Amino acid sequence: MHRTVRGMPAALVVTLAAGLLTATAPTAHAAAGATLPFTSVEAESATTTGSKIGPDHTQGTLASEASGRQAVRITSGQRVEFTVPSAANAVNLAYSVPDGQSGTLDVYVNGTRISRTLAVTSKYSYVDTPWIPGAKTHHFYANARLVLGQNVQAGDKVAFQSTGTQVTVDVADFEQVAAAAAQPAGSVSVVSKGADPSGNADSTQAFRDAIASAQGGVVWIPPGDYRLTSSLSGVQNVTLQGAGSWHSVVHTSRFIDQSGSSGSVHIKNFAVIGEVTERVDSNPDNFVNGSLGPNSSVSGMWLQHLKVGLWLLGNNDNLVVENNRFLDMTADGLNLNGNARGVRVRNNFLRNQGDDALAMWSLYAPDTDSSFENNTISQPNLANGIAIYGGTDIAVRNNLISDTNALGSGIAISNQKFLDPFHPLSGTITVDGNTLVRTGAMNPNWNHPMGALRVDSYDSAVNATIRITGTTITDSPYSAFEFVSGGGQGYPVRGVTVDGATVRNTGTVVVQAEAQGAATFRNVTATGVGAAGIYNCPYPVGSGTFSLTDGGGNSGWSSTWSDCSTWPRPGQGNPDPDPDGNLAKGRPATATGSQDVYTPGRAVDGDANSYWESTNNAFPQSWTVDLGSTQAVRRLVLKLPPSAAWGARTQTVTVLGSTNGSAYTTVLGSAGYRFDPATGNTATVSLPSGTSLRYLRLSVSANTGWPAGQFSEVEVYPTS
Repeated sequence: MHRTVRGMPAALVVTLAAGLLTATAPTAHAAAGATLPFTSVEAESATTTGSKIGPDHTQGTLASEASGRQAVRITSGQRVEFTVPSAANAVNLAYSVPDGQSGTLDVYVNGTRISRTLAVTSKYSYVDTPWIPGAKTHHFYANARLVLGQNVQAGDKVAFQSTGTQVTVDVADFEQVAAAAAQPAGSVSVVSKGADPSGNADSTQAFRDAIASAQGGVVWIPPGDYRLTSSLSGVQNVTLQGAGSWHSVVHTSRFIDQSGSSGSVHIKNFAVIGEVTERVDSNPDNFVNGSLGPNSSVSGMWLQHLKVGLWLLGNNDNLVVENNRFLDMTADGLNLNGNARGVRVRNNFLRNQGDDALAMWSLYAPDTDSSFENNTISQPNLANGIAIYGGTDIAVRNNLISDTNALGSGIAISNQKFLDPFHPLSGTITVDGNTLVRTGAMNPNWNHPMGALRVDSYDSAVNATIRITGTTITDSPYSAFEFVSGGGQGYPVRGVTVDGATVRNTGTVVVQAEAQGAATFRNVTATGVGAAGIYNCPYPVGSGTFSLTDGGGNSGWSSTWSDCSTWPRPGQGNPDPDPDGNLAKGRPATATGSQDVYTPGRAVDGDANSYWESTNNAFPQSWTVDLGSTQAVRRLVLKLPPSAAWGARTQTVTVLGSTNGSAYTTVLGSAGYRFDPATGNTATVSLPSGTSLRYLRLSVSANTGWPAGQFSEVEVYPTS
């Protein structure tokens, strides 16, 4: 979320495999993702006379926004031929054409061209949002649907051929569309009030009159195309129902816009297709903008080419949003914008959203006891698949999320507030049974990556209970789990438990810890780890440590990235240690106390002019550095600022070591070390042969120059 101010049996799980959305038996958890009325086939798994592009994860490229990070490019006369996976009579195609161009695709069934063509256009693509830091031109793809006019069976061939325009084909959704439903008895038809099903005349007033006539009943939208030129308001205690989302189509960019409603609004079984070609955050270019009121529902809808599907304000208590399709929004798919209670968003399909696909934002009041469950989300191209910004007792369960692009994770649990009054995370946040595929992205504002699942103390400490269970993370281009204070203030992330996760083929690390805090990991198994198991480098340096508690059952990710001054690159592996390198530089450091701004991290920042100073007049004081893994250590170089203003002094220091951070042994007993600016204000400490430690602790019991422990640099070397 970014602002200027800002059918298949239920027992089966939809997964991404071998270029298909297929049904496979569930394991320990319920099905991840939505039960969908269509089956998707990736273009790169089809037969083509064109050229494949990707895979690519680079922001601003066609392949990086594609499903599976791959697609097929065809030019005049070239084609992509799909093998139909199951009986169908209609298809939806995700595609891209060059900016400023439009055209058509000829369609072939089993080698014979049919009379219908598929129109393709760049009209809804190539969105620019220069007010969003780190954004580039994005939203390259769009979706177009076609009723084939005949039935095709599993194994039949459906091909799309360019008639002159270059087209990048991403994925095809094959569907058996049911016949149009009949008008419910006693309902009020919009046609009876003057609506034009041909789409030529403006039907806005007819819709308003039908709603007014049907209070407590049903407004019927027969098969046809209806054009509305302004939004509806005052909608309450009524059902708006169509003959099916392929049959009843309303063309408008603003369907309902109202600040309040007494509720009991039920909207179902038709399509709302807009004409939003750019993102203008001040415009209410949404399917629903505001409130439907309590005890309302939205189901069976096809929503496309809008800014936001549902931007929900005010009272939407006990709202249910289910079994809908959200395609090609320029911003969020759905945003619970504060004050949501008991809302259930489930079994929806979202593709190609221009911001967070699903978001809860606890502005003005906390979103409470609400959930996102069993949704399938693909290709959000400027933010997260699912984002929880504050709120109390929120659940994110059994969602399938794939192919996030810039500025986003698959799932973000965050205290980023955007505006005040904001209500941070509280109570229990349940993140259970989710599957994340190729999620996580490089954040150009941070110049480092965002993990597949991110917990972010952006604007305030995370103190809620965060339970992350039953997670599957596959092919993340960077890390699996990230803990960060994205605003750069170093707020802690606490109260996190990760239990029962499977991580496969993560590009860099399993755990990316960049904030102080703590998390417990149990039964987390990893294979195909690209660089190291753990990156543990809280920011800012010296802000504190992140403690990982091993709860048992973990495997495949025990190693730690060794150099906090560099970011691991996908597949890089830990760099070979420099035999003469300083093992402590950039590593996390802590102390029993610090005076003012002279924090522990200053002693490992590589700058001899900055320094750590302990609490004054409180000997003994200790300073500790975590080297990341157990190392053979032979020599220490202790420094004070080289300026002559620092008079000569002697500090009495005991050197201790530990391999686990809890049990320390004495390496060298208490001794005085002389610091004199005439000789560089340094003291070299030789350690006994065989010294091996991960945590180095220096305990200072006296200082002849100042009543505190002081070090500008503590350098640790493996050679004598």
